[in-house]
Amino acid sequence: MAGKCTSGDECLPARVTIGNFLRVIEQPGFDPSKTAFFLPTAGGPCRFGQYAPFARQVMDEMGHGEVLIVSPTSADGYASLGESAGDLLKLGWWGLVASDAFRKILHIYRPYETEPGTADKAHAKSLKLFCDALADRSESLDRKLDSLVGVMEEARDIFRAVPADFGKDVMLVGVVGEIFCRLSTFSNEDLIRRLEPFGAQAWLSDITEWVHYTDSDNIRNLKRLGKVFTTGMLGALIKRRVQHGYEKKLLAPLQGEFVGVEEPRSVGEVLDLAAPYLPVAGSLGEMVLSVGKSIYMYGKGADGIIDISPFTCMNGIISESIYPRLSADHDNIPIRNFYFDGTQTDLENDLGIFMELVRNYHRKKTRKRIRRKVA
Repeated sequence: MAGKCTSGDECLPARVTIGNFLRVIEQPGFDPSKTAFFLPTAGGPCRFGQYAPFARQVMDEMGHGEVLIVSPTSADGYASLGESAGDLLKLGWWGLVASDAFRKILHIYRPYETEPGTADKAHAKSLKLFCDALADRSESLDRKLDSLVGVMEEARDIFRAVPADFGKDVMLVGVVGEIFCRLSTFSNEDLIRRLEPFGAQAWLSDITEWVHYTDSDNIRNLKRLGKVFTTGMLGALIKRRVQHGYEKKLLAPLQGEFVGVEEPRSVGEVLDLAAPYLPVAGSLGEMVLSVGKSIYMYGKGADGIIDISPFTCMNGIISESIYPRLSADHDNIPIRNFYFDGTQTDLENDLGIFMELVRNYHRKKTRKRIRRKVA
């Protein structure tokens, strides 16, 4: 669908995003004056910063100039969204935290389920319960958070009812890379689902990691500009503290589910691990997160790392150039880049070869993984 508006030189996420917008436009009853597309932007080497202007150009050329492109920027930690949209920032953050958590639990349970499809059903049910509660306007935001925590408890019990054999010997594979491609199952040909039959549990880097990174980068830029004792710095610090508080409260009912795959205490821990390879002050975007998170996952006992990126992605290319040295410094843990451009690949064959390396590494690795107790 996006082919009629793109040249083919754009990266895969740009084409998929425009295609999704066009699908909305072609729906019966579409009204451009009542439509807005949410498309944040960012600096750094990624072409993501050009998505919003490109989308604006496409809308104008198609005669839909009334369509609003909502495009907050990572330069200020997306603070402008909070100013213009009020409670949307709070609701959006709660949604991101929960969706990341449900996806992570799905990846924990699905490789061990004894009745195929039950983990996917638990994930869909949990996500619907949370979305319904989030959209409910019958209670104030002050009370909604407590209701959402109750939903998280309910979701935990739904997943725990999934028949699963956690005694199976399954390899732990970390998944990093470009944020859109690694999270879009359409774009990455459902790589994680196709990886699992080879005996793997995926640990996928989440969306909230990027938000914490942009917050950290905003604070670093304020310091660099000498704006330490300013209202801007105070606002950034308060925002970070509040976000962490919400995240901690929402995830509290699920902590027992994340044994062995606990996330870092802060994004600073990831950036510190990446610093010997890609200093944060000189490297912007997913590359520094992918490198740092790979080392973190190694430390937690991962058996291999997969980097998912769009074809020609600068973040993926730079990370790939770092991985041989990183692997050599960390017991030669297997690391494999998978690039996607929208064309079919022989993914099963490539995953099978990678998993042979993972199993060989697993037999001799020095960093042991902490596993959840088998009931």
